[in-house]
Amino acid sequence: MSNKSSRISPDGELFHADVAIVGGGPVGTLLAILLGKAGKKVALIERWTETYGRPRAVTYDHEIARILAVLGIDSENDSAINYHDELYYWKDANGENIQIVDWQSTSASGWRVRYWFNQPDLEKRLTRISTQYSSIKHIKGFEACGLVQDEHGVTLNLLRNPAEDADSTEKLTVQAEYVVGADGANSFVRQALGIENEDKGYFFDWLILDMIPHGDYVMQPAQWQLCDPRRPTTIVPGGPGRRRWEYMVLPGENPAELALEDNAWKLLEPWGLTRDNATLERSAVYRFQARWAKQWNKGRCAIAGDAAHLMPPFAGEGMCAGLRDAFALAWRLNGILDGTLSDKVLDSYTTERLEHAKHYIDFSQQLGKIICISDPEEAAERDRQMRAELEARNFTPLPTDICQLGPGIWLPESHHAGELSVQGVVEANGKKDRFDQAVGFGWMVLGLDADPANALHPDQLRNLRKLGGHTVRIGGSGEQCDAVDSEGTYANWLKGIGASYVVLRPDFYVAATASTPEELCHRFDRVLERLCLNDVVERAVA
Repeated sequence: MSNKSSRISPDGELFHADVAIVGGGPVGTLLAILLGKAGKKVALIERWTETYGRPRAVTYDHEIARILAVLGIDSENDSAINYHDELYYWKDANGENIQIVDWQSTSASGWRVRYWFNQPDLEKRLTRISTQYSSIKHIKGFEACGLVQDEHGVTLNLLRNPAEDADSTEKLTVQAEYVVGADGANSFVRQALGIENEDKGYFFDWLILDMIPHGDYVMQPAQWQLCDPRRPTTIVPGGPGRRRWEYMVLPGENPAELALEDNAWKLLEPWGLTRDNATLERSAVYRFQARWAKQWNKGRCAIAGDAAHLMPPFAGEGMCAGLRDAFALAWRLNGILDGTLSDKVLDSYTTERLEHAKHYIDFSQQLGKIICISDPEEAAERDRQMRAELEARNFTPLPTDICQLGPGIWLPESHHAGELSVQGVVEANGKKDRFDQAVGFGWMVLGLDADPANALHPDQLRNLRKLGGHTVRIGGSGEQCDAVDSEGTYANWLKGIGASYVVLRPDFYVAATASTPEELCHRFDRVLERLCLNDVVERAVA
């Protein structure tokens, strides 16, 4: 879209939106789509007129696959996405395994634990999806330079990006009910809100080499870490037809010199890649950092993605965390704008997502402390300890960890609450598919061989309908069931935790589980209390 065609009002100066999103990367664009799908008027503001065409993130996990499936992107059957049916190995300098991580299994949420992709391709896909919604207006080539909010809304002042047009003084103004800053590590929105960062002081420089091998190039294993103190190295896929190498910049080295093309090719020689059989798509040094914003919402504004957190890439969770932010914000903002939820629900966005992201930041740091060792003696001791631990568990791969939300709209005393819900294949609405695709998503109360509509009180059912939610009875056969538990996934899950009912949120997280109708009613009321539902239908709680 050209600069002129991206203007969104006749004079190009003023636009009114329900939500203005600063930052048109994957996080901001996903949020825009989820709001646009619900009919909200969105201004998506991006400082560059053209999409950045170089790879950055290359991997995402099962939760992101589940989110993308909502948009019709099937990670299992997509030419721009691939996966590898193998484990994730960490090897010492001699090529012996010192750690094995399970990146091979299918997760409890119904998708593989790890996928590989090319970020520019994903961004183009998200942008194409966003253009399907006329309520989403793209403002390209402008950056935010002023933000003022009051109890009625937020005014954003925009200036044409001087990096693209140094002579232009063209300005725009956007007036919005709410503003989200998905504008990167140097976020204008975060700074305008006066939000401080908690910085862990974790700095390591790594050289990233993104490669396009000519013809077939097979790496065995496909995804692994070389924990060699002479040069710690990450070797992973970069999506279909691509590979990535990441090299730690050693103490005393000049990062800029290491990134020169001639030096990049020297590093690739042991892997059989040359100028004759591969294309060097990108050579860049990144400083891996660990930090998070102390607060993610303030008044009518919120931040997401790199504006809210930065983490080392060793767990492959940086972009994943940002897309989770977008998904968590979308259902809250849609509910607020529909008049269903109080804007106080944004406070739980901070408390839930901040602690969740901090978990992955800490996890990534721990991995980095293992990988980023350049001292031979320290590395030898690390190898000895890790090899002994691996042998002690008989070389069993480590499972991917389960992360719980921070305090918020879920009940900590309830089994599995605050965690991503299990998802199985069901038969419903004339098709057999994963639950999200066969039944849908949103606020739901599921009952295993029991009808939640008979367990909840009439006022509770009215409150559920106000949320756009509904009840689902899951059973082993089609009689009197809304969904058939085709593979017994829900029976195994709920019987395993002694539950018959589960309250699901729109972001696939469990709000509560219950074993009896009485317990379900009590816990559903408590979820409503935490949800900040406007004009809740009251009843006497026993």
